[in-house]
Amino acid sequence: MNKVGVLGWIGRGFAVLLALILLWNIWMVLHIVAWRWVHPSNTAFMSVQLDRLQASNPAAELKHEWVDYEQISPNLKRALVASEDAKFLDHEGFDWEGMQTAWEKNIKKGRIVAGGSTITQQLAKNLFLSGSKNPLRKLEEAFLTVMIELILDKQRIFEIYLNVIEWGDGVFGAQAAAEHYYKTSAKKLSVAQSAKLASMVTNPRYYDKNRSDRRLLRKAAIIQRRMPYADIP
Repeated sequence: MNKVGVLGWIGRGFAVLLALILLWNIWMVLHIVAWRWVHPSNTAFMSVQLDRLQASNPAAELKHEWVDYEQISPNLKRALVASEDAKFLDHEGFDWEGMQTAWEKNIKKGRIVAGGSTITQQLAKNLFLSGSKNPLRKLEEAFLTVMIELILDKQRIFEIYLNVIEWGDGVFGAQAAAEHYYKTSAKKLSVAQSAKLASMVTNPRYYDKNRSDRRLLRKAAIIQRRMPYADIP
């Protein structure tokens, strides 16, 4: 095959790849549009964790139950904003100042100790993506974050987030977390309970097994002090 023929095959292959990427992104955007009215039944991250659990126990199931925004305690909402994204109502998906602060902390420590991801970024990752940290996945996360902010309002973003994030080994969403840890409903969570649940989000499976960890209790106390100042949708 001559050089022109090889270049033609490469060009066609590249065009097919771009078309597949475009179709994939259109598929994701259509899902986001649908979620203005329809609740997501599961997420990419839920699927990964269910596969992991069923590898050792084929009968394993996730603990997850959707509850509407009004059925979730304002205490938990304030705790999560105070813990994860204090500027949630003000930014358009990215907290650039927070990302810079996280970067400086990581450089100083010589390892990743802070992420700087907003609630919207975390939601994008949970809904569609794997836990990989490769640059392509980060670009996809950025695109999805922009689309989520453009298509959904802040309350809907937060409602979905509250219902799909991981809160323990196979535990997803506020209702399942409230039942799993406190034998109550998401609506009845107290200030202290909410602060502790919010402090678990960064490493939920570890804290599920280590509920009296000093770092967990220290962070919960800090979150509880910040909660009165957290603005929620």
